[in-house]
Amino acid sequence: MTDVKIFLETDEQTIAIGQKLAKHIHPPLTLYLTGELGAGKTTLSRGIIQALGHQGAVKSPTYTLVEPYELANVEVYHFDLYRLADPEELEFMGIRDYFSDKSLCIVEWPDRGFGLLPEADLHLHLVYAGTGRELSIQAGTAAGRAVIENLSE
Repeated sequence: MTDVKIFLETDEQTIAIGQKLAKHIHPPLTLYLTGELGAGKTTLSRGIIQALGHQGAVKSPTYTLVEPYELANVEVYHFDLYRLADPEELEFMGIRDYFSDKSLCIVEWPDRGFGLLPEADLHLHLVYAGTGRELSIQAGTAAGRAVIENLSE
């Protein structure tokens, strides 16, 4: 498994790494974002989604569970499962339909959907580190490894 660690001092740097990741993302791809509340998961998602072409605001889908973005070359589904009471709720919303050959699925709090989500191509974990954050990126598949390898270019 490939593992990269990046120190992020500011929200702007978090958005910038999201933008850099977006340059190398090609569907289908599933990203898991983990970390404590306020660690920067939605900020990182914002960088990715806006770099892929979304012009508006990117908010956390905490209450809706999923926010869809239909962009020119990709369907992006941003999930926030923090308030999910039971993973079975995902079955009722047709979770499997979101994970298609044309989609990028960004899943915050994926542990709340354990057993019903596909394997992550990339696992991005944010932790507080002094006044900033440390981002750990792990590849779970060949597609994820390709994204990480291209990041260093």
